[in-house]
Amino acid sequence: MANKTHLALLFGGDSSEHDVSKRSAHNIYDAMDKEKYDISLFLLTKKGIILSNEASHRVFNGEPEDDVVKEEMSKLDFSDPLAPIKNLSEVKDIDVFFPIIHGNLGEDGTIQGLLRLLHKPYVGSGILESAMGFDKDITKKMLNLANVRNTNYQLITPDNKDEWSYAKLQAKFGDVIFLKPANQGSSVGIHKITNEQEFEDGLKDAFRYDYKILAEQSIDGPEELEISILGNEKPIASKLGAIRVPKQDKFYTYDNKFVDASQVIFDIPVDVSTELSDEITDMALRAYKALGLKGMARIDFLVSKDDVPYLGEVNTLPGFTNISLYPQLWESSGISYTELIDRLIDLAYAEFDRQSNIIHDFKPLS
Repeated sequence: MANKTHLALLFGGDSSEHDVSKRSAHNIYDAMDKEKYDISLFLLTKKGIILSNEASHRVFNGEPEDDVVKEEMSKLDFSDPLAPIKNLSEVKDIDVFFPIIHGNLGEDGTIQGLLRLLHKPYVGSGILESAMGFDKDITKKMLNLANVRNTNYQLITPDNKDEWSYAKLQAKFGDVIFLKPANQGSSVGIHKITNEQEFEDGLKDAFRYDYKILAEQSIDGPEELEISILGNEKPIASKLGAIRVPKQDKFYTYDNKFVDASQVIFDIPVDVSTELSDEITDMALRAYKALGLKGMARIDFLVSKDDVPYLGEVNTLPGFTNISLYPQLWESSGISYTELIDRLIDLAYAEFDRQSNIIHDFKPLS
């Protein structure tokens, strides 16, 4: 087929979601129509070095990553400040990028800034929008401005941590509290707190991942519902899905999501009232627009026993693993995996064209 689109998959990263990103990249690669796309691969290592297309393919095809990275690192001249991204010299031939780096560097606006500097279209939200969606504290502030219901929280930082104890938070939020790093994903660093010792231990662990920690009010007997959003200025929403975690687990953990999901039940689409479905869809679309998101997002909700939905988190680069909900929800809504990839790439081009039409070199009218 003539005039194939040359697409680059960016995956990996330096976060705890490195291996998840690799699995997402495999699934996206497998789902893409090879008659439409030539695909290059760029693995971002755990040390923040972008490997060449050839080396990334070697890891992709099963060679031990550590061995490939060690070999490739020896070829780079680190006296050159551009050494970490030197392998992106191939970008001149690339039409569009698909970043699927979960967590730090991928969802926080970093890679988006690099791609803007390279003047290349890319899938997903822009720099500011990604950063706001990744930071749970900023997300909540934006949700509150848009009157989108979410759980109450207290921000804890190294500067004010001595002012807070489990007893103080208990008086403010009740017996059960969740601690969450503001800038982290996949349930990493999250702790369910019911006493002072758990608070001290959980806070110490959460600070390993970020300097901002949310102490969040819990919802009584919550059901976790998910919705997928697709689009730019006029986004659409999928049907709803639900996650049922094993009774012995306190919440939907990293292991549930990516290591052993054998006991997790995915109810897609979930049978809920029309009223609840409509309310969650409206809240999700309003949140998406309030944050200025583009391309895609999976938005997580907690629904209380009395059917009141609270927006939990926004995921601007959701997982595409075999058990990830973002593509599953669209599949149940009538959009296949392959069509979903095509739509995301079309949206990337549309946003790039929109940005390109903005006047940056302003000259006053005479």
